[in-house]
Amino acid sequence: LFDGTVRIAGVEAEFVEDAIGDMNTRAFSGAGDRAVTEIGLHPFMLAHANEGFRDYALLPVPLLRQFRHKSIFVHAEAGIATPENLKGRRVGTPGYSSTSLTWIRGILQDEYGVAPSDMTWVVANKDSSAGEAGTISAQEQVNPEGVQIEAGPAGLDESELLLAGEVDALIHAGTPAAFIAGDPRVVRLFADARAVEQDYFRRTGVFPIMHMLAIRRDVAAEHPWLARAVFDAYVAARDHAYERMVRWTWATDMLPWYAAELEATQALMGRNFYPYGLKANRTTLETLFRYSHEQGLAERVLSLDEVFLPESLAFEEG
Repeated sequence: LFDGTVRIAGVEAEFVEDAIGDMNTRAFSGAGDRAVTEIGLHPFMLAHANEGFRDYALLPVPLLRQFRHKSIFVHAEAGIATPENLKGRRVGTPGYSSTSLTWIRGILQDEYGVAPSDMTWVVANKDSSAGEAGTISAQEQVNPEGVQIEAGPAGLDESELLLAGEVDALIHAGTPAAFIAGDPRVVRLFADARAVEQDYFRRTGVFPIMHMLAIRRDVAAEHPWLARAVFDAYVAARDHAYERMVRWTWATDMLPWYAAELEATQALMGRNFYPYGLKANRTTLETLFRYSHEQGLAERVLSLDEVFLPESLAFEEG
């Protein structure tokens, strides 16, 4: 889409590269000038449910999805060997109500019986991944009632909180700086996160969504054909990526077993492992809707009908 290999029919599109936190703020409280934008799913949900935000509607195109068991890190000497060991502990994070944190808390409660209120949450003063993710939006800083949330010491990012002994664990969408640097004091809670995440998918069918595509409601109303044209273009671009993965990425990516990993993913999740449209994503979306309300973040359980552009509810891949 960026280089024009795939085009949106009937559109001369200008693509802008931006960080997700900044895209969220631009849509919710900034210029709101982009006709179509990537958007954080949970920040959008909170803006819609709690703030009456209606300028944009979602399209059924997940732009970023990640299994999140891998995103729980602990101090190697904290004595945290299982999720249940997180009870009574201090957990660091750069943004309490971000999409990834909402997913992880829901998974901890559903799968392991660990409720958000079982932990003390320490929000870091700095974010080691801010350069990539941008400044977190207001909707990623919502603190619900009934959960103990503290501000971390000034000047410390989330991994520095862990190394300084301010927290016992940290949960972060990005890989924390200390882990990237190979500091042996920072380890993943799930040593074989891949196996745990694959088992989770087998049992639930849920492939967590972080970011979605959204369209301005006034633009969609003015150009009724546009939403479908955008959806079809993103499907074509995704299919182009699939083809490139199979034909050439094994030769251009540095990972030595890239082809084997791709084939294993297809064997587990199907050849279309990144599906668009609501039919394939309903369970995943409704799971996050439930998590948000259960965690005291969204004031009510949202429905697909209200957050998606009405005509896009019927969009499915051809």
